Amino acid sequence: MKKILVAIALIIFALGGLFLLVNVPVFSTKANGGNFWSKTEDTITVDKTLHDFGTIKEMGGKVSAAFIVTNNTKATIVITYVSASCGCTVPTWTKDPIEPGNTGLVTATYNPLGRPGPFDKTITILTNGSPERILVRIKGTVVK
Repeated sequence: MKKILVAIALIIFALGGLFLLVNVPVFSTKANGGNFWSKTEDTITVDKTLHDFGTIKEMGGKVSAAFIVTNNTKATIVITYVSASCGCTVPTWTKDPIEPGNTGLVTATYNPLGRPGPFDKTITILTNGSPERILVRIKGTVVK
């Protein structure tokens, strides 16, 4: 009975290892001086993942940060949805398809009214390309 339990445990462990291997991204080596661990697939990128507003005044009005989304793939992509981690931040985004090599824009507008102190908000960008989900952040400190 003990041998059977050990055999079942080994099979489960081996299947789990195979599952992990299937989900590993494909990497390639480059002899021409490129990055050894560069992905071979085309991806969507953003110009920055963090915008720091620094210190802003509570009564100074809303502040906005722009994130440029670049389509480095060979297919047309769409930013399908953008959401913010709370209602104090309102995202807007390019709704039109983004052709290969072109860019789209995601803007996050933060309202500091009634929110003194530090803030750090996450904006989630969903696309129909790779990656399907991109996280960017805005942060700063609100003073009276």
